[in-house]
Amino acid sequence: METVERTQAEVFPPGEFIKEEIEARGWSQVEFAEILGRPPRLVSELIAGKRAVTPETARGLGQAFGTSAQLWMNLEGSYQLSKTVHDGSNSISRRAKLYEIAPVKEMVRRHWIEPTKNIDVLEKCVLKFLGINSVDEQPQLLPHAARKSTSYTDHSPSETAWLFRVRQLAKAVDVKPYSEQAFSLALSKLKNLLRNPEDTHQVPRVLAEAGVRFLVVETLPQTRIDGACLWLDDHSPVIALTLRFDRIDGFWHTLLHECKHVKQKDGLDEGGLLDKDLVGETTLPVEEKPVAEKSADEFAVGFTIPKDDLDNFISRVYPLFSKTKILGLAARLDIHPGIVVGQLQYRKAIPYSHSREMLAKVRNIVTDAALTDGFGSILATAV
Repeated sequence: METVERTQAEVFPPGEFIKEEIEARGWSQVEFAEILGRPPRLVSELIAGKRAVTPETARGLGQAFGTSAQLWMNLEGSYQLSKTVHDGSNSISRRAKLYEIAPVKEMVRRHWIEPTKNIDVLEKCVLKFLGINSVDEQPQLLPHAARKSTSYTDHSPSETAWLFRVRQLAKAVDVKPYSEQAFSLALSKLKNLLRNPEDTHQVPRVLAEAGVRFLVVETLPQTRIDGACLWLDDHSPVIALTLRFDRIDGFWHTLLHECKHVKQKDGLDEGGLLDKDLVGETTLPVEEKPVAEKSADEFAVGFTIPKDDLDNFISRVYPLFSKTKILGLAARLDIHPGIVVGQLQYRKAIPYSHSREMLAKVRNIVTDAALTDGFGSILATAV
């Protein structure tokens, strides 16, 4: 049952009631002070509302008037509460609602919205960012296919905000017209960049020539999104990565995973395809993933190392995966050895502690060439 909060039209200070009680008994203020054993000035200030009723005073009043001490504490509390300024705009409840639908503090810190203490301005900024007209309206998520470590169907406010930020920034990325033929050519060019970490610098340009907008948006706290594929319109695909794992195998696997989504037009007509992180020790079982995600995983894995080659290598070498043998396979396939290490870890053929020095870092290389939001980079695009 809903609780209805009732408020009095006017709340009087406890001194008004004290005055009535002592007058009803024919006492003077001086006499009442003697009864309490307190200075007359205290009684005078209590009656005038210049002094608050303390627990000690409430106890004395209760004993003198034959009431409970709690009665006088309640009167004092009600009076003090009535003196607080009522905010006609309900700023606290409005602010609480905004924090429910969006990671406001983090959005301000990342300069996604402008900092302000004015609730009207803050609300306007958040609503504009999410493309809604009121806090009761559900933000319309962009069609997207994102690789993340939470539910496939649930979107937290932080995840939603991240996706909207991606769309906002993607519009600023300059690309040539998109075509499937140009994208297929781009994939063949990416194949030639798997050997050297420094070549990841070319990825944004190669994708832009094919009409694919590429950008990096650092993930928000308590979100585990690795990347996303979304579309600004039917002919404007976007690939966004978070690079939360700074390692060459993670970069390529996530990028190629999203490339497959572009190739399949995932996220163009569907609400979203989400999956657990594929880089790290908490890999989601294959059987729990949607068909589109399985397909994207298979594409990313096979693009870097043909399945037959990896199967033969594992069956022939297991369990003696020496660094020399890993380097030999990488050289034969013309890929970076860190990609081999990542694939072996993914297949659970080697522990995650094995050959970690081969997992070259590429974040600084990629962000130097791509439109980047986060990792110390601040874009002046607050709304």
